[in-house]
Amino acid sequence: METTVQTQPTPRVKGWPLVGNTFQFVRDPLGFLRQLQQQYSRVVGLRIANRNLTVTLTPDDAKYILQENNKNYHKSEAYRVLQLFLGNGLLTSEGEFWRRQRRLAQPAFHRQRLALLVDTMNEETRELVGRWQTHDPHLPVDISGEMMKLALAIVTRSLFSSNVKQHIDTLSGPINQIIEFAYEALYDFVRIPLKYPTPRNRRYLRAVDKIEAVIYEMINQRRAEQGSVRHDDLLEMLMEVQDEETGERMTDQQLRDEVTTIFMAGHETTANALSWALYLLAKHPDVVQKLRHEFDRVLGPDGQPTAENLRELTYTMQVIHETMRLYPPAWVFSRKPLTDDVLPGGYALPAGNGVLVSPYLLHRDPKFWEAPDEFNPDNFLPEKVKARPTYAYLPFGAGPRLCIGNNFALMEMQVALVHLVRAFDFRTTRRDVIPPEPGITLRPRGGLRLRLRNAE
Repeated sequence: METTVQTQPTPRVKGWPLVGNTFQFVRDPLGFLRQLQQQYSRVVGLRIANRNLTVTLTPDDAKYILQENNKNYHKSEAYRVLQLFLGNGLLTSEGEFWRRQRRLAQPAFHRQRLALLVDTMNEETRELVGRWQTHDPHLPVDISGEMMKLALAIVTRSLFSSNVKQHIDTLSGPINQIIEFAYEALYDFVRIPLKYPTPRNRRYLRAVDKIEAVIYEMINQRRAEQGSVRHDDLLEMLMEVQDEETGERMTDQQLRDEVTTIFMAGHETTANALSWALYLLAKHPDVVQKLRHEFDRVLGPDGQPTAENLRELTYTMQVIHETMRLYPPAWVFSRKPLTDDVLPGGYALPAGNGVLVSPYLLHRDPKFWEAPDEFNPDNFLPEKVKARPTYAYLPFGAGPRLCIGNNFALMEMQVALVHLVRAFDFRTTRRDVIPPEPGITLRPRGGLRLRLRNAE
C-alpha cells in the first residue's frame, strides 16, 4: 500500500506583479538573502523574473539536495552562462556523461599527483615577492589584479608546464573579458543570443577564439610528442587516463572543455580567496603574528613549503577556511529537481522550479557560528569543526559534485600565504570596508588595493 507524503505550504516573500522579487534580489543579493535568513527558519519561496525559486536555509536541506538525493537535481539555467565558454566540462555537464568525465579526471587530482605542482606554486609566488620588494611602499598595490596574475601563472604552468609562460600576457586580457561577460550576463534577464553581432558579443567571441587557439595548440603539440617527451602536468595526466570500463580516453573536445574549466574556475576563485585573505590579515595583525610563528616552527626561518610540510601548517589552513567562510567564492548554488520532490519535513519542490543553496548564508548562520560576521580562525579548531553539521560549511560545494580542484586550491593558497605573509606587512587604505560583489564568484567590489611594506 502506497503512502502519501504530507506536504506543507512554503512561505513566500511578497513581490511585485509580473516581476516578483526580481528588483529586491538584483539590488542587493546578499543583503536580501540575509534578511530572508533572519525572517525564515527553513525554506522560503521567491519569484525572480519569470521563475519560481525555493531558497533553502539549513545544512540538512543542503545535504539532502547536494548528496542524499543528488541524482534528482541538475544544475539550473543559470549555469548556461558558464556553459557558453566552458562547454561540457565537469562544472557544467550532467548525468552519465558527467560521471564518466569525473571518473576520468579524478586521478589527476589525487594529492600525490598534486604534490608535483608545489614547486611551481613556490616559484611563481617567489617571483611575485621579488617584484613587490621593489614597489614604492607609499603607493597601494592592486591586490585583486596581482592575485589574478599569480593564480593565472600557477594554473597555466600546472596545466601546460613552463613552456607557455609566453602565453600568459596574451591570455590575461581575453580571460578578463570573458569573466566580465559572464558577470554581466548573470543578471541579464533578457539575453541577446551570441549569433547577433553586438559589440559585447563580438568582444566575447574574439576572447574565446584567442583562448581556444592556445588550448588546442597545446593539445595538438602534446599529441605529436606523446611517447617521446614527458610532462608532469595536468594536461598530460588528463590525456593519459582511460575509462576502466571502455578503455576510452578523452577526445580533443573533452580535453578542451576540461582544461578550460580548470583554467577558468581554477584561477578566479583562488585569486578572490587570496585577495580576501590579505584584506582580512591587513585588519588583523595578531593573526599575522600567529601565522609567522607557525611558519618558523614548521618550516624554519628560510624553509620552503612542500607537499609534506603543508599538512603541518594547521593554523594557516584555519585562516584559509575562515576566509572562505566569510567570503565563499561560490556564494550560491542553483539546482532544479528533475521530478517533483519533497524535502524531509514536508516542503514540496516541484520539478523544474529552481532551488537555491547558499554557502554565504550557511557560513553566517548564528546557530552554527558564534559572532558569524567576525573573522576568527579559531572557528576551525578541530573540536569546533566536529561540533558543527558538515553541511554548515560548503566552500567547494559538497556531495558527488564537490569541486575536483579543492586540494589544488588549498595547497596553492597555503603556499602563497607562506611567502607573502613572511615577506610583507599589509595595511588597508582609507576605504577600509570593502563590500563583496556577488556575481559568478564573490569578489571585492571595485577591486582591492592595499599598502605593503617589507616585513621586519
